[in-house]
Amino acid sequence: MNAVVDRWIRDHSEELIAWRRHLHANPELARHEYATTEFVATRLAAAGLEPRLLPGGTGLTCDLGPTDRPRIALRADMDALPMQELTGATYGSTVAGVSHACGHDAHTTILLATGLALAEVDELPVGVRLIFQPAEEVMPGGALDVVAAGRLEGVSRIFAVHCDPRLEAGKVGVRVGAITSAADTVEVILDSPGGHTSRPHLTTDLIYAMGTVITGLPGLLSRRIDPRTGTVMVWGAVQAGQAPNAIPRTGMMTGTVRTGDHETWSLLEPLVREVVHGLLAPTGVRYQLDYRRGVPPVVNDEVSTRMFEDAIRSLGPDALSDTPQSGGGEDFSWYLEEVPGAMARLGVWSGRGEQLDIHQPTFDLDERALAVGVRVFTTLVLGAG
Repeated sequence: MNAVVDRWIRDHSEELIAWRRHLHANPELARHEYATTEFVATRLAAAGLEPRLLPGGTGLTCDLGPTDRPRIALRADMDALPMQELTGATYGSTVAGVSHACGHDAHTTILLATGLALAEVDELPVGVRLIFQPAEEVMPGGALDVVAAGRLEGVSRIFAVHCDPRLEAGKVGVRVGAITSAADTVEVILDSPGGHTSRPHLTTDLIYAMGTVITGLPGLLSRRIDPRTGTVMVWGAVQAGQAPNAIPRTGMMTGTVRTGDHETWSLLEPLVREVVHGLLAPTGVRYQLDYRRGVPPVVNDEVSTRMFEDAIRSLGPDALSDTPQSGGGEDFSWYLEEVPGAMARLGVWSGRGEQLDIHQPTFDLDERALAVGVRVFTTLVLGAG
């Protein structure tokens, strides 16, 4: 690693923790990251850099390094989740019902520190664009805002890290190919005349129809789609009826469809519509189906993944780890529809006690991972030439 960057990380290790704890205590929801954006912009500007706000007023980009060489982008997401924190930490969320339960406070801190450390280097081998992105936690995601604003123009590759509580701090996992899954939402609203449960033959049985779809859609998808694609359909909410002896007039069910295969993702909506129609047609129950496409899978290209691997290996012989494909969705995938790139999994488990999962109110992380993330990013940039 460049001696200047190495010294910067050592000298500012306490600041990294303080920044992360400040962001953690002051979480902001998607497209409301105003204070977070100002926090980052102020520190970049103080270092002589020129951050540029995104058109929506939250999120920013910042360029550094040469303009006559290829430019790579590094991305961090900034928003929090609508979830009450239950960690009991002294730096816990001060905003009721909002918390950084997915580690975006760490992502933002790592990218901010990366930019400030690289700004100390006299001559970078490549241009760098820092992307502090809003609204990752909502579909279809703030990455599309960045793309629409033209902030990928001139970028040849893009990289990101994401907290992984299954990996110990000091380890970073990466893989070639899909590392996350596409994630779509299916909502089916049904209606019927209703009736008495003693006379189902005189009406249409909405509950029976719902049960047919609840079991039939996931089952038939598993028979129509190659299981090697990692496609799965799971219902998350079902609502209908109140009385045990009354067939209800309306009902609603909603769930997610996920796949690790990009080609399969493009086929899912028409297939879901076909299957739901086939299941409900014999019942006579009317329905409306709302299929909302979310994000494609994050598919790491081989060259970018090898660049990540080289940077991770520089941390030590045991730093590089394998990582399985996740069933979760991540809007970093939208960038990879435009340019090649890769995402890596940053270990944040302390190595002791329970592995606290992300998107849970008890999630917290080992702050030693912050410096690891900065070292990976800075080493990747310095080796990119």
